[in-house]
Amino acid sequence: MAEETQAAEAGSKKNTVMVLAGVAILTLVGAAGGWVVGGMIAPKEPGPEAQQEAAAAGGEHGEGKKDEGLPHISTPENGVVLLEPITTNLAYPSENWIRLEVALAFKGPPELPLAENIHQDILAYMRTVSLQQIEGPRGFQYLKDDIQERIDLRSQGKVAKVMFRTFVIE
Repeated sequence: MAEETQAAEAGSKKNTVMVLAGVAILTLVGAAGGWVVGGMIAPKEPGPEAQQEAAAAGGEHGEGKKDEGLPHISTPENGVVLLEPITTNLAYPSENWIRLEVALAFKGPPELPLAENIHQDILAYMRTVSLQQIEGPRGFQYLKDDIQERIDLRSQGKVAKVMFRTFVIE
């Protein structure tokens, strides 16, 4: 009887050691696989030479166009104009405020006076919207569609896309 108990304990210890060894091996294999896949997916950082070339290229071509004194426009890059945040109260209830940041992607070279007119048009439109109209995901989609339609009419097809950066209701 005592021999059977000792044999069972020895077998149990042997099984425990085998399970721990298997878990350790699988952990190492998983970590190595994650490291390899992460190296394949992660973007490569440019070296110092590439950064210096990019800085030199930016200095030669200028750092962007001036905003021509328009107060609500940031400097356009790649045909995208970032409008200043639009903050206003809603039509109903008037104690609720909305903050909206929008970027415009132009089809050709950006027209900053047109972007300023679009900014003012969006501001005027947001003052007519009620909270019930923009509640939920469907209301937000309707708001995006309405703003896109207004911009298409205002820009006469010069703006390719309207991108919502932030949308907050307080």
